Amino acid sequence: MAMLEVNNINAYYGNIRALKGISLYVNKGEIVTLIGANGAGKSTTLNTISGIIKPREGEIRLEDRLLNQVPAHQIVALGISQAPEGRKIFSRLTVRENLEMGAFARSDKEGIAEDFERVFALFPRLKERIKQVGGTLSGGEQQMLAIGRAMMARPKVLLLDEPSMGLAPILVEEIFRIVVDINRQGTTVLLVEQNANLALQVASRGYVLETGTVALEGTSTQLRQNPRIKAIYLGEGE
Repeated sequence: MAMLEVNNINAYYGNIRALKGISLYVNKGEIVTLIGANGAGKSTTLNTISGIIKPREGEIRLEDRLLNQVPAHQIVALGISQAPEGRKIFSRLTVRENLEMGAFARSDKEGIAEDFERVFALFPRLKERIKQVGGTLSGGEQQMLAIGRAMMARPKVLLLDEPSMGLAPILVEEIFRIVVDINRQGTTVLLVEQNANLALQVASRGYVLETGTVALEGTSTQLRQNPRIKAIYLGEGE
């Protein structure tokens, strides 16, 4: 049984159909990536899984529990947490306060304290800046904070939306090393990433989205070797 399963979901913005029968699954312990052009439906898929958008048709299941009508905050409590596109940290709150917001659904003080230390082990710079206001952090530090905040919910499945966006190459490499570390520590990851080459390096499998549908799927090796993927997403030409 998959950890996360999405079956034939259709989602809309008003009357505009953004997702047209998306189906995918993520097994426990995997990193799975969604790649595609801007507007393909990648972020909408994550937002639908996390309950920000409600699907009109189809099913979303976490460990076989149906999530379609579950409020977003309860989905976090059940085990899905998202680091959104554009980071969207609380710019006027400190690093500590942002991380505390990630644990809003929890009451286990000892566990929360343990996860603070886990986040600081993953992102030492956040510990150095624990009293600093989020809006004054660099772009890379804000991305670390967004991921750290999501990890404070102790998720079973971590949704990452464009973690490399706007970052210098050296910071992108650092962020992805940390994503791999998070996964090795036991967190399942569903990754949306504009850098398809890098995403397919860290993921075991991937889905290619085009105009709200799954155009291709396969192992990362299969997708990297696909001539169409090489030409469109990897810049290697046919």
